[in-house]
Amino acid sequence: MISLDRHEVAMLDVLQRDGRRTITDLAEDVGLSATPCARRFDRLTESGAIRAIVARLDRRALGLEVEVFVQVRLGSHADDTPERFIAMVGRLDEVVACWSLTGDFDFMLQVVVTDVEALNDFIGGTLLKFDGVRDVRTNLVLKNHKGPAKLPLGHLT
Repeated sequence: MISLDRHEVAMLDVLQRDGRRTITDLAEDVGLSATPCARRFDRLTESGAIRAIVARLDRRALGLEVEVFVQVRLGSHADDTPERFIAMVGRLDEVVACWSLTGDFDFMLQVVVTDVEALNDFIGGTLLKFDGVRDVRTNLVLKNHKGPAKLPLGHLT
């Protein structure tokens, strides 16, 4: 874990809320001048604490009306099935996140598609066609009340 001072923690907090802040504005927000702020920003980026500055898109504004969490159980772990599944998922635009799990299912996928018909095509025509998938369970997102995630940083100060 990288060691951070209070200014760097404050910078991370500001950038989680608004990644478009200029170095000058960010410096003002955290009580630094621009040059030390730029050096700290570079250090945070080089250390991997900041992986990327990206735009958060509104899926509904872009016609992606259906969001689901799909639990996937594989039939076998003895061969290369998990690795092949992970590789396949990495190529699927509909899958926006994938986690390995403990418990009854092996993976959790976050899937975003245009409509229920597209979801049906994705489940039946893609996921269940993969020869290592034994079972899937879907949970339709009705409404997102919080997110995407803003990491808690209180333990760093």
